[in-house]
Amino acid sequence: MAKTYTWHRFADPGIGEKDLTILEVEGKKISFTRYEGALYAFAYKCPHASGVMADGWVDEDGNVVCPLHRYRFSVKNGRNTSGEGYFLKTYPVEKREDGWYLGMEKTGLFGW
Repeated sequence: MAKTYTWHRFADPGIGEKDLTILEVEGKKISFTRYEGALYAFAYKCPHASGVMADGWVDEDGNVVCPLHRYRFSVKNGRNTSGEGYFLKTYPVEKREDGWYLGMEKTGLFGW
């Protein structure tokens, strides 16, 4: 089944290439970076030990690096690229005529 999203408008984070920032979208903290000119959004905390991802950095291959244990995740799809097997939640981002939008996956009554 295809994922469906609820889209939420957010302010342009105004960040440079490989910079990291945090914005609150619909009451949820989301990390953002810009890589190769595109804007990416992903979880606020690392899935391993809850390090704040915006306190890390983006490497030359487009991986966000957790500041605690240096686990690496692709900003494009959240896949762990350093071999530990974790997955970082990512969010789709769209630039529209009236601003930036972040997609949050719709879930049913019980979170399915």
